[in-house]
Amino acid sequence: MKSFIGDGSLLLFRVTRLLTCWILEASEQLYKKELGMHTAASHGVTVARTHMHDWLILALLVVIEVILNVIHPFYRFVGKDMMADLKYPLKSNTVPVWAVPMYAIIIPMVIFIIVYFRRRDIYDLHHSMLGLLFSVLVTAVITDSIKNAVGRPRPDFFWRCFPDGMDQVYDQLGNVVCHGDKNVIKEGHKSFPSGHTAWSFAGLGFLSLYLSGKLKAFDCRGHIAKLCIIFLPLLVASLVGISRVDDYWHHWQDVFAGGVLGIFFR
Repeated sequence: MKSFIGDGSLLLFRVTRLLTCWILEASEQLYKKELGMHTAASHGVTVARTHMHDWLILALLVVIEVILNVIHPFYRFVGKDMMADLKYPLKSNTVPVWAVPMYAIIIPMVIFIIVYFRRRDIYDLHHSMLGLLFSVLVTAVITDSIKNAVGRPRPDFFWRCFPDGMDQVYDQLGNVVCHGDKNVIKEGHKSFPSGHTAWSFAGLGFLSLYLSGKLKAFDCRGHIAKLCIIFLPLLVASLVGISRVDDYWHHWQDVFAGGVLGIFFR
């Protein structure tokens, strides 16, 4: 009886797999027939009008993100005994802030454009760019909102607060009174979660999903090389997250939370 059930389950699995592969191949053939029919010249205006409200919401997200970077974060209580864990060296970024949108947005967009010139599908180009921007901006807004609300000190907060390492001042409640540069101190209260990591996993995670579809990585043919390609963006995002801990700009929990946010909202 158990053998009969096992054989039946195996047969059902194989039939389901064959049907899935057949559906994927049929969809691929149908898609190939439509290639070149939807170009920027023929359907570009139609696509733009149809999704005008989406782009307006996208612009609103940009405005919110700018505001979140201007306002001050919550200045969490930092006592003298807490400073022992916040004395890591104040270092420069291995991955500069300006580089984040370059690899998380610009490089994926360049890949989208290359695919467009090969397939001439304006819907694919438009939706991929819109999806990428929404993925990154929604992640950025949520990440910076949490940063400002939590106000967790960075691992190098001591040197942001007391650049000379001297004149350590605490008020009557035991809270630190910093005398460093105001902008440096403000940035020192934005440890949780990691923005670099969140942006990286949102943008490069979206690119990974996009490549898996274009390369047909799961088309039942078992090409391991395709999996290596689609996992490459995720590897880069992971290395960016590790660099944030190595630079002492984030605790490991910050990087973990940023990665989860980026993956979830991609």
